[in-house]
Amino acid sequence: MLKRTFLLTVTLTAATISMANPIDGKTAVLPAATRPITVVDYLKSISGRKVISGIHNREPNSRPSLQTDQLYRLIGKYPALWSGDFLFKDDDINSRWAMIYECKNQWDHGSIVQLMMHVAPPHQAEATVWDGGVLSHYTDAEWEDLVTDGGHLNTLWKRRLDEYSKYFRFLQQNRVQFLFRPFHEMNQGKFWWGGRPGPRGTAKLYQLTHDYLTKEKGLHNIIWVWDMQDMSRDFADYDPGRKYWDVFGFDIYANGYRKEWYDYIVPITGDRPIIIGECSVLPSASLLRDQPRWCGFMSWAELTFTENTVEEIRALYADDRVVTRDELPVFSRSAVSE
Repeated sequence: MLKRTFLLTVTLTAATISMANPIDGKTAVLPAATRPITVVDYLKSISGRKVISGIHNREPNSRPSLQTDQLYRLIGKYPALWSGDFLFKDDDINSRWAMIYECKNQWDHGSIVQLMMHVAPPHQAEATVWDGGVLSHYTDAEWEDLVTDGGHLNTLWKRRLDEYSKYFRFLQQNRVQFLFRPFHEMNQGKFWWGGRPGPRGTAKLYQLTHDYLTKEKGLHNIIWVWDMQDMSRDFADYDPGRKYWDVFGFDIYANGYRKEWYDYIVPITGDRPIIIGECSVLPSASLLRDQPRWCGFMSWAELTFTENTVEEIRALYADDRVVTRDELPVFSRSAVSE
């Protein structure tokens, strides 16, 4: 993991926390309320014990808490994680600031927050279509141009990142730390960015995006998420490298709840937090107990309510392992610096 300067002070429920002294290696016991901790460290601390709940908010960006509010009306509590998306239609692009302001608002109210990108390929205008836009394909020669410094497509992509970095800068200035999935479902070849294995493939695009935003744009409020889908067991071909990701996300739309998937993922991710990055069918409380390394789940927007019954949603959220927003620690933003 890259060195982070963004620290958060949280109040944990435990009375004390043991910390190793960086000088002599001895363990000291500090009051829990005084320990600076990142969101990643919080996720690590609940792994095996608790699971944060979450929901994605799909278009329109003019109503960026649509599904979060719908879930609140159903269960009487807000999920722990709010998620938004830059998106690609005219109206949603014009409402990106509304989405970003809601990201800050959710953080200010105690949520863990996440941003995603269903966006146009760099050679197209930002306002594009689903088929032929977000779902499109580069030739091998075009792809090489995209991931080569100084290439035409590479330059266009960095200009696109310049635009997105304005929103990230606003969040950094307001001391908002967020999970970021720049290229979700990296093994999904239907997306213009996905389905390209190997060191010059999708992993390379992830790496150059990470390096450009952190080194060139000076952004250090990002929690980087490496995200795959339950469709192929070739994760090593898409791994951008451990210094490039903090959290692993696994999107489940087929058979990903099977234990053989869990057993495949855990050795690959090591001690990093792992979350169910997207799902249509929610995990059951019993599954979360049987697969204890999951420290979060995020259901996909409207599919939350069409693929699960009201009784199933309420039963999951009532389980004592599932964390809602009111049960999160209080995150302080005072340690962020520009």
